Amino acid sequence: MRSVGLKVLKNKLSEYVRLAEAGETVLVTDRDRVVAELRPPTVDHRDWLSDPVIARMVREGSMTLPTASGPPPRPKPVMTSAELDEAIARDREDR
Repeated sequence: MRSVGLKVLKNKLSEYVRLAEAGETVLVTDRDRVVAELRPPTVDHRDWLSDPVIARMVREGSMTLPTASGPPPRPKPVMTSAELDEAIARDREDR
């Protein structure tokens, strides 16, 4: 892991981007305080950005790319369908 100040990063940005592309994490500092990390992406965004509509939406800020691969995890059900049926039946009896 490397560390680089803002001024040096500005002057040699392409060099540090190539390091990140190669898999290295670069810590960006400002007055000896870490303010950012330059690292390889966790998801390969090239596939997404090959679609011109998606690329335009990302540029305009109306869409962000996913940060994890695969579908989002399914939430655990609050109750089973049998429990739901019973709750509905109880609710109807109260009327």
